[in-house]
Amino acid sequence: MTDTHTPTDAQSPEERRKLARRTVLAAGSAAVTAVGVGSAFAASDGTVAETGTGTAASPSASEGACYTLTSELVEGPYYIDADKLRQDVTEDQAGIPLHLTLKVIDAETCKPLRNAAVDIWHCNASGVYSGYEAVGSGGGGGGGTPPTGAPPTDAPTGTPTGPPPGGGGGHQEPTDDTRYLRGTWHTDRHGQVTFKTVFPGWYQGRCVHIHVKVHVDGEWTDAGYEGGHTCHTGQLFFDEKSVLLSAEVEPYASNTTTRTTLDGDSIYPDNGHEGGLLYLKYDRHRIARGVRAHLTLGVEPDETSNG
Repeated sequence: MTDTHTPTDAQSPEERRKLARRTVLAAGSAAVTAVGVGSAFAASDGTVAETGTGTAASPSASEGACYTLTSELVEGPYYIDADKLRQDVTEDQAGIPLHLTLKVIDAETCKPLRNAAVDIWHCNASGVYSGYEAVGSGGGGGGGTPPTGAPPTDAPTGTPTGPPPGGGGGHQEPTDDTRYLRGTWHTDRHGQVTFKTVFPGWYQGRCVHIHVKVHVDGEWTDAGYEGGHTCHTGQLFFDEKSVLLSAEVEPYASNTTTRTTLDGDSIYPDNGHEGGLLYLKYDRHRIARGVRAHLTLGVEPDETSNG
């Protein structure tokens, strides 16, 4: 029997590459189907919730399992390039402890990317970004005070005419030297990197999220990570159940800024884990004790994506 999925000499290199990619992804999908997605974590008292369970995106999944390309999203205005090389980015910020594990793989070959530099940055429980405290909560009034002017979108809306009140309009220069809830660290030989932070808060116009970048082909030196290029710019998202539970805990409960839901967010691509929706584990009766989050990022290491 002739295998119609086998590349032939008559096909161009590009056609063979695309066919091979489709075949690999199809094989990965079949493997996931065979395993099933009903292996939800359950504690003996039934209080632990795990959202978005499934083997496909688990950091402990086989390195041979394949994934689709993770959605590229906008960088937003508050990125500061590789300013802090560290895994614990909490500093003195109050909030629900968050243990974040990301696995970075080549979306075409499914191989883990070793020594890639991964950046994360996000706002605190009051919706304020470090380095931009003068801007306030996401671009307008500080703390829990709703901002005036246009709501933040984290997306360029045209040629900026000055600092936009909502935090949109592309990159803004930092206003201060604070750097909490920001950090850069390298992936290990399995493509994994972990960060210790806190559950993000929210500001007007955006759902709860974490920004992420992946850099490759650079060098780790005494001065930090140098050279290379950015192959992925995205955002990580939290489901509504976890956010609603966090909103009952201080200091989140004191944030009176109108919150945008996941479904109402203008940036979230509404495509689940492929779009950055995190897998979460927490005790739904005691979420203040902490949340564990993980996701696999499928990237194209030869491409450049600066967001």
